[in-house]
Amino acid sequence: MTIRHKTIFIIAVLASLTMFNSCIKEQQYLVDGSARLYFSEDTVMFDTVFATMATVTRQVKVYNHYDEPLMIDAVTIESGSTSRFRINVDGDTSFVARDVEIGAHDSIYIFVQANINPNDKTSPYLVEDRIVFSFNKKQQKLPLMAYGRNAVYHLPTYTHQIYQLYINSRGQTDTMWIPFSIIDCANWDHTRPHVIYGYAVVNSNETLHLTAGDELYFGDKACLWVYDSATLDTRGSIDRPVVFSSIRHDGHYDSLPGQWNYIWLSAGSKDNHIEWARIENGTYGIVVDTNINANPTLEISNSVIQNHSMAGIVGQGAWIVGDNLLVADCGQTLVSLQYGGRYRFANSTFANYWRYGSRKTPSLILNNYYQYDEATVFPRPLQQADFMNCIVYGNYGGNNNTGEILFDRMDGCTFNVQFSHCLLRTTLVDSTAGNNIVNRDPLFGDARNHDFTPSDKSPAIGAGNPSYLGSDIDLAGKPRNNPPTIGALEPK
Repeated sequence: MTIRHKTIFIIAVLASLTMFNSCIKEQQYLVDGSARLYFSEDTVMFDTVFATMATVTRQVKVYNHYDEPLMIDAVTIESGSTSRFRINVDGDTSFVARDVEIGAHDSIYIFVQANINPNDKTSPYLVEDRIVFSFNKKQQKLPLMAYGRNAVYHLPTYTHQIYQLYINSRGQTDTMWIPFSIIDCANWDHTRPHVIYGYAVVNSNETLHLTAGDELYFGDKACLWVYDSATLDTRGSIDRPVVFSSIRHDGHYDSLPGQWNYIWLSAGSKDNHIEWARIENGTYGIVVDTNINANPTLEISNSVIQNHSMAGIVGQGAWIVGDNLLVADCGQTLVSLQYGGRYRFANSTFANYWRYGSRKTPSLILNNYYQYDEATVFPRPLQQADFMNCIVYGNYGGNNNTGEILFDRMDGCTFNVQFSHCLLRTTLVDSTAGNNIVNRDPLFGDARNHDFTPSDKSPAIGAGNPSYLGSDIDLAGKPRNNPPTIGALEPK
């Protein structure tokens, strides 16, 4: 065989092998027209999405349960480039992902986001689309659904320098610059939720009136700041509480602490009032600074404060009156009353069963001084700290088993604390005084799942004093027993 003929022969053999391999490769894929894909969920569903905001990314697995690999010719969204949904198919973010292979008994991930257009609706509206899988000369579709909501957005337009906030007894001089916007209180829109980024400020001599059904949602590190001489007036109802919460509520975000900062009633704010509210998922719930007039800095009733990464209520030389409250599940403490002040809480449940790690601080802290630095300490009289018909309980034993109460006390300075008809986990309060019940489990319905209703065997039932009641219904709207149950809730 000549060299020329030998070359032609080799080329022909290679061509034949290539064609043969191609045929084998084509025959490797499942071509059965009855074959179908399987999904980890029947519908990719997004909870309420605020218009113009991208959602969290949800994922769905696509399965091939067959003994042969499956070639998907194309994966796309039915509405194409006009869709409010975007997909990522195993790293491919194009509008159409082509030639996507799923091995035998294997799977791929598809990641989905939604971004909803605003419209003129005041109630949630449904946005739908479908992911389309084209293979074996047919199509299979996976529904996508999201509930969109229009909102009023508060976006920072200024910056301001403030002192850093701490809840411990050591003063700090560090400062930081914060972004803020000024709320137009006179034209507050009660028909739509409000989404806050940065610090939204109730300015001096203004009052922000919030009414039943109002909703405020906060982004990362966002805050409602009630400034000097300003007032927050919140009047929800039992069936339409005013909501202060985080923006994201998909999956585990629904009860995830630390997603925003706090409500800050700063020094100089006055006559603040909160009733029938839910304050949840922040770093702190409410921070209340020094009182400036003859009225309480804050009166708060019939409200739930829960799932905060640091504390539920922080009082700093303030005057707070609270009734019918549930303060629950915070990462450090539930209520920190520091730098003295005046406080009165009645018919309230303070229950801490923190689930995100080991808690190292008791649920109730009382303090009567201000420490500027290691050498400088200022007395701050704790003129009054009364607790009536209250439960203070949780899963923290503390050093020397002191339980859920800490007296951070400076000798020689007023420290006037009283518990009456309370159920407490502590060694600091005499069980023979004030008709208190000490170190007996309140037997909540299901504390690990946020049900703090006393069970029918609870020692709190009938142990309260009716003279302390500020309302004839409990936090759930049930009539109060006579004598009442200690805490915010009567048994079911």
